Amino acid sequence: MRSLPLALLAAAPALAQAPAPSPIRAAAIGADVRALSDDRMEGRGPGTRGEERTLAYLREQFAAAGLKPGGADGGWFQDVPLTRVDVTERRLALTANGRPLPLTEGRDWAMNLNREGAVDLRRVALVFGGFGITAPDRGWDDYSGFDLTGKAVLLLANDPDYDQPSGPFGGPRRDPAARTKVADALRRGAVAVVQIHQDAASRRPWTVNAYYLAEPRYRLGDAAPPPTVQANLSLSEAATRRLFAAAGLDFAVAEAAAKRAGFRAMPLPGATLSLGARATARPYLTHNILARIDGTTRSAETVIVGAHWDAYGLGAPDARGDTIRNGAVDNAMGTAEMLEVARAMARGPAHKRSVLFIGYTSEEDGLLGAYHYAAHPVRPLATTAAVFNLDPHLALPRTRTMELIGAGRSGLEDDFARAVAAEGLTVEPEQLPDENWYQRSDHLAFAEAGVPTVYFRAGRDLVAGGRARGSAWVSAYDPARYHQRSDEFDPAWDFAAAAQEATIAYRLTAQVANGDGWPEWRSGSAAAAYARTRAATAGQRR
Repeated sequence: MRSLPLALLAAAPALAQAPAPSPIRAAAIGADVRALSDDRMEGRGPGTRGEERTLAYLREQFAAAGLKPGGADGGWFQDVPLTRVDVTERRLALTANGRPLPLTEGRDWAMNLNREGAVDLRRVALVFGGFGITAPDRGWDDYSGFDLTGKAVLLLANDPDYDQPSGPFGGPRRDPAARTKVADALRRGAVAVVQIHQDAASRRPWTVNAYYLAEPRYRLGDAAPPPTVQANLSLSEAATRRLFAAAGLDFAVAEAAAKRAGFRAMPLPGATLSLGARATARPYLTHNILARIDGTTRSAETVIVGAHWDAYGLGAPDARGDTIRNGAVDNAMGTAEMLEVARAMARGPAHKRSVLFIGYTSEEDGLLGAYHYAAHPVRPLATTAAVFNLDPHLALPRTRTMELIGAGRSGLEDDFARAVAAEGLTVEPEQLPDENWYQRSDHLAFAEAGVPTVYFRAGRDLVAGGRARGSAWVSAYDPARYHQRSDEFDPAWDFAAAAQEATIAYRLTAQVANGDGWPEWRSGSAAAAYARTRAATAGQRR
């Protein structure tokens, strides 16, 4: 597929003609978001009554639009067998200077296990390891000369200069070393890692963290469990401050020291940790939904448009007593956009290639529905030309920009830039690359299987209010609503940016579905492994 260089497209909006009319209807997206995030859907939890109602709604919408069932057996659904891991016992006790520290689960600490089994630790010495980072190339080693064997280590979130404009770890951009700290500590002999939760460093409020750790864990039914049982344990900042004070230390002083080169891990005087946890596993069944539009002259070839239909379902009540994680933005918005793209494709002219629409299950549990499809594809991945994933994370008014996530990987990015320019918009660079968004949504399963993809969402430069208003909306949504019971439908949303996102997805899908060429990964890029996987099936494409 021929592509224009991104540099040549930078000025394109100023030169382009008025955008062609879009077949995407903002009002239809809004109606679907309202329906999918209604309390009746009970938060769209996989394997629940909420799943049954959600899938029934999606099937009705696809069928009404004229799409055909896309499953291998001529049905609408693909079974996705999972293993569900439920923690049946949790207990934690901390002491400092020989005295117990009063703690309340959920308020002060939260914990789950990575697999079924049990953990039982008693009066293990507790160590403060700072940020737990070893980076010799930057003169940094929080464990220099310190033996962690048999100890529990308490670690700060993120990296040492996350709250600075710059520094050896990139300032606000989270350094990759921050993502391996738990594994590094365990490899050094620690028997437990306690992560200190600070809202600013974690970029999430404590409540989201505590709710998440209280949830069951899932893995694909045919996947082996992790080799050892490990506790994922988090301590609130308030509880951490009390622990340090009881040990005769000032947490603020220790934190400041940990941000400077030369810090070394240190014991907490008289501090011990005891914890016990037990988890059981059982089979669990959920479903992807698949709908298709058949192509004409190249109907055996496929373009996939997908979105994850799941949210977090029902859970413990929040301060308002609300138990439903409605997931209006995440991801009723993307699912509604997928439905409207399907309707537009069905109303429009026929295309050479077939288009498969997939509503993925269990994205929130680790992209499990997408990984299951990639491992058990209904249509061959070798002749799947491209995958477009709708997981917007935003509900904005009309915007001037589209944000490109994970730039530099695929030639589809140039086609994306051309489609953006044709709508009178510009491409906005990724705003929070350290949040690792490219690795956190369903397209990743297909990328790892070699299928080209491009991931994007509405940018923050709003027509009314500019970047300041868009950034303010995102800053308000992330801590207050993301993955929380408050991610609810808002009648004030106008769905203009959602329609813009869906329009770009529609244009790209139509272009690839009507093409004869094959999108490719960029050589020598972060997608080099994806390119090698794709190249292995080159003989199956004509």
